[in-house]
This record gives sequence, C-alpha cells and structure tokens, in this order.
Amino acid sequence: MSWLDKILPKRIRANKDRKASVPEGLWHKCASCETVIYRAEFEKNLNVCPKCNHHGRISARKRADIIIDNESKNEILVDVKPVDMLNFKDKEKYKDKLSATQKKTGETDALVVYQGKIKSVPVIACFFEYSFFGGSMGSVVGEKFSKAIQKAIDNNSALICFSASGGARMQESLFSLFQMAKTSSALNKLSEKKIPYISILTDPTMGGVSASLAMLGDINIAEPNALIGFAGPRVIEQTVGEKLPEGFQRSEFLQDHGAIDFILNRSQQKDKIAEIILSLMSNIKNEQKI
Repeated sequence: MSWLDKILPKRIRANKDRKASVPEGLWHKCASCETVIYRAEFEKNLNVCPKCNHHGRISARKRADIIIDNESKNEILVDVKPVDMLNFKDKEKYKDKLSATQKKTGETDALVVYQGKIKSVPVIACFFEYSFFGGSMGSVVGEKFSKAIQKAIDNNSALICFSASGGARMQESLFSLFQMAKTSSALNKLSEKKIPYISILTDPTMGGVSASLAMLGDINIAEPNALIGFAGPRVIEQTVGEKLPEGFQRSEFLQDHGAIDFILNRSQQKDKIAEIILSLMSNIKNEQKI
C-alpha cells in the first residue's frame, strides 16, 4: 500500500479500487471492417455487419430459425449418432473428443435436418453446424444427408442444404471419404425423380463437402465473400509456388468464373429460395404434362 492509500479514507480507497465493468458479450467487432457493433443490433441484422455487409458465421439452428416457417419446423433424423469405429486416437481419443464436443455444442453431430416449409413451400432442409468439428463430414453427416434425400423423395419435397464445412473428418479416415460418393449417388436418385435440390454455400465450404454435395445443386447459391474450394489458398500457394489472384476462392470470384449461379444476402434468402423452388416445381409439372 502506498503512502497516499494510507492517508485516504476507506470509502475513497474503495471507490478508487472499484473498476468500471462492461458486461461481457455486449459488443461485437466485425471480422472484416473491425467496426465495433452493439451485439443485439448485429444479431438483429442476422449476424451481418451493417457497415460492410460482412456475413458472420451463424449456427445451424439459428439459420433454420431464419429460413423455415416457425410453425412448420420439425427436426428429423435425430436418432442417427456417431460411433468411433476405428478407435481413433491422436492427442486424445476420438470418442472422448466427440463427447466433449457434443456437450459443448448441444449437437450430436455436424448436420441438423428439418422437415418444414419456406413461405408455405414444403422442404427438407439440411444445415451444417460449423462449431461441431468444423462442420466436417463423417459417417453421420453422410447418413443423415442420404436419409434426408430419401425423405424428400417420399414427400415429393424440394431439398435444400446450407453448407459450412472444412471438409472430410480426419478421425474417421476412409469412412469419411466414402460419404462423398454416398451423398453424390443419393443426389443422383433425387435428380432422377426430378425433385429440386438447392445448395447454399456459406463461409467456409471446403474439402470433401465442396467436392461432393455442396456443388451438386440444381441451383448453387453462395453468401457474399464466402470461402469456397477444395484445398485452402495457403496450401495451393505453397504447392504451385505462385501468389493467387485477389479474392481467389471467394464467392464473387467463383461467380465471375461460372462455378456458382449467384450470390445472395442472408436477408434475401428465404424469399428467393421459396421463389426458386416454386418455379422449378412448376416447370417439372409442366414437363410431365407434355
């Protein structure tokens, strides 16, 4: 204690020591323009920066709340759960890491599936949860996605999928890579039934997910500035020994080069997706009449 503290009355010392505190999580700093935003405003704006339009990452369930009509929303395929078939272990056991991630996120795996309606249009909707092992595709993701396709066929409902993934799940080795062929094959069955599949690619959509189900939509839509590709840009630069073009692997670059159909802001997605499904379903019905 300094000499000044010794001569100050106790009440003044107490006020001096008391630090002004701001409730944690009250503010959000934009990852793009670094503008500090009131978190409630940021969330009200669907996790989109009102200054620069940067689309922040969002949970699978919050995205479902935005897209699906609330009164029709029904989660399905909840009984499909992961199993550590390989007894995989690196720094820790895969089984233990699964349990810890399930407890932290409240999810059983990286894909959440709903049956519901978008603007009264029936859909089967799949949402990747990036906070669960980086949205990586393992056996459960492949199985739930394939079963969602079968559900869409059974109900003659359009299928939509919001991808957010780092790719295949390394802890499941070849079982994870098998899911690329499994989901692609299942989507071919959906196509044969002439049922629309709308794929929405969000930041990031990489690896085995981008090389399979995410890029196989009848319509492929992306959010602004989403990172989309197979290998990451740093890996490519180190491999080819060259600097990549500005914006390489971002949704705007992919649109310019014909890899995706168009880019859609989050606030516009619900209306536009419903409009696209209605148009595609109408075209299919007209073709069947001919």
